[in-house]
Amino acid sequence: MSTGAFGPLTPDFVLTAVETLGLACDGRLLTLNSYENRVYQIGIDGAAPLIAKFYRPGRWSDGAILEEHGFLAELAEAEIPAVPAVTINGQTLHHHDGFRFALFERRGGRAPELDRPEVLGWLGRFLGRIHAVGGRRPFAERPTLDIASFGEQPRDEILHSAFLPAELREPWHTVVDQALASVRRCYERAGALPQLRLHGDCHAGNVLWTDAGPHFVDFDDARNGPAVQDLWMLLSGDTPAMARQLDHVLEGYEQFADFDTKSLHLVEALRTLRLIHYAGWIAKRWSDPAFPAAFGWFDTPRYWQDQILALREQIALMDESPLVQQF
Repeated sequence: MSTGAFGPLTPDFVLTAVETLGLACDGRLLTLNSYENRVYQIGIDGAAPLIAKFYRPGRWSDGAILEEHGFLAELAEAEIPAVPAVTINGQTLHHHDGFRFALFERRGGRAPELDRPEVLGWLGRFLGRIHAVGGRRPFAERPTLDIASFGEQPRDEILHSAFLPAELREPWHTVVDQALASVRRCYERAGALPQLRLHGDCHAGNVLWTDAGPHFVDFDDARNGPAVQDLWMLLSGDTPAMARQLDHVLEGYEQFADFDTKSLHLVEALRTLRLIHYAGWIAKRWSDPAFPAAFGWFDTPRYWQDQILALREQIALMDESPLVQQF
């Protein structure tokens, strides 16, 4: 069985890589939950543990990784609670025997309670501050969230794979093309929107909550895109519930950044693109042993049947533009 791109990352390899930076590891190593990269908590002699993030080979250029680190440093300088990469010997990106890695301080926390208006307002304030920094200039090395990369490319990768059952291939192809046509109409209704540097994957799992408030982690998917990309994943439930939640988020957000309500046309479009992109991501990474182990349901007919139903529901939601009607 293939060990995948991360096969050489044994505990000894990881600890040796960290020690090349002049740090003394105490032998403790805890593997943390991550699929795209590999992340470890490393014990350090006489100091607090550090988080070591080993980047997936071939995914990002050095320049793109350094843009992530630079964005985090800007946020930290603005006293925004994101976790910047640790600078050692003047560098944040390190190399060891073909792998690239970075170190971060360990920050604890719990999941945010998104059913509480004050929590949503607090998150909105910090997202407004993040976007105020993100709007200073775009990423140059990192991509922009668009229909091609999040919809058309993963669609084509899936169609060229063996994952789709033969009897579901045509129904899935038909519905995904219909969904992408609806996505394009949503983008047309929204019109031209400012493109900011974003967190990019701002779901509840990437927000850690403490008594002092939130801090944001895992900027690995940071890219250019519309502000609403970092807001919609905080919303759930039916249309009235999401409208109320969004109102609380925007009450905090607009204290620090302007929000163009035309971008609300994109909420369900972005949700649809995420559905398609997620399936394409799993298909693309299937040779990594971590993926069949974690996503064993992916190559079952039931999964693709559910995807067809989900995309049909999204088509109806996109045509209704539900959140726009609330504002």
